[in-house]
Amino acid sequence: MRAFRIPLGRQSSSGLAASEMSDRTTQAKLRVLLLGPFPPPHGGVEINLAALRQFMLGHDICCEVVNLTRHRKTEGGGVYYPENAVDVIQLLLQKKAEIIHLHIGGNVSWRLLGLSLLCSLLPGKRLVLTLHSGGYPTSPEGKVARPLSLRGLIFRRFDGLIAVNQELVDVFVKYGVPRSRIRLILPFALPDQAPDVALPEAIRRFLEIHSPVLLTVSGLEPEYDLPAQIEALGYLREMRPDAGLLIIGAGSLESSIRRQIGAELYAEHILLAGDVCHDVVLRVILLSDVLLRTTLFDGDSIAIREALHLGLPVVATNNGMRPDGVALIPNSDREALCRAVRRVLDTPRVRPASPVAEVRNVRAVVDFYQELRSPV
Repeated sequence: MRAFRIPLGRQSSSGLAASEMSDRTTQAKLRVLLLGPFPPPHGGVEINLAALRQFMLGHDICCEVVNLTRHRKTEGGGVYYPENAVDVIQLLLQKKAEIIHLHIGGNVSWRLLGLSLLCSLLPGKRLVLTLHSGGYPTSPEGKVARPLSLRGLIFRRFDGLIAVNQELVDVFVKYGVPRSRIRLILPFALPDQAPDVALPEAIRRFLEIHSPVLLTVSGLEPEYDLPAQIEALGYLREMRPDAGLLIIGAGSLESSIRRQIGAELYAEHILLAGDVCHDVVLRVILLSDVLLRTTLFDGDSIAIREALHLGLPVVATNNGMRPDGVALIPNSDREALCRAVRRVLDTPRVRPASPVAEVRNVRAVVDFYQELRSPV
């Protein structure tokens, strides 16, 4: 039990129905503060956080956001961009949220663990963590998870923990977190259709002059193995001379990826589009021919879920948790990647007649909030 806190163990026997949840949230005016990366850029964690906020605002729940990244926009509409740690602390002290929900993707740094510890000391708050890093269980820290560790102590101070795969659930248990505080909730919400938005001119022209179009939506980071995709395009163009590779995303490897592209004879057929808004991503998914997801480690990819939902075939590295319908390949296998892409392109594409919006996962998060604030 931690200082200044009401005893834990407030889980209800079952989640609230959608209508019941809406009534409860409207009457009680739940107030939530989300901490984490907010778009732009439009990575998986950012999209999930934005979808969760949009859902809550649509159900008359007060939801504000504190962005914890270097990416900045003008403050407004309940989204804050603190300049430093002191600003973050001031916002935490000022806001009257009942629920503080921290989102962590990638590295679970000591800075973020320190922020978690600070939040746990705030009186009258319920503290929730979503750990989006699917690779954390295989990280050095995850492999040695144990209750008698500083990380274990900090994780146990959360009232609720949300894991994005079963491996993360198991790691939290190894850290000594009671299973009653853990929920397995996949981090995605799916639209009912791709928005009919105008595309950036460079993307529009690229789509017009290339067929088939291979699409990747990911960070420009080592774990996404983008060099494999660049090489695979060269092999594919020997049989499909109009093929092109469209890469959407930003990251630390942008300069080296640009150099690799520039060194290829087919460089003009690869577009490094940078970060674009989520509506544009969904539109491009609808207009492309196959989505590539080559990773050295990965969690549950929102881009894969969105592609399948909108009828775009997917070729992805087998990480043991891909949804049904994905063409799976081994890690770092260029030949398998090329074979899978050719096989997918030779198969007639079946588009769903009318995709149905899918929000059950974000609703499950809000149900969890309600459990945590319910009386014993």
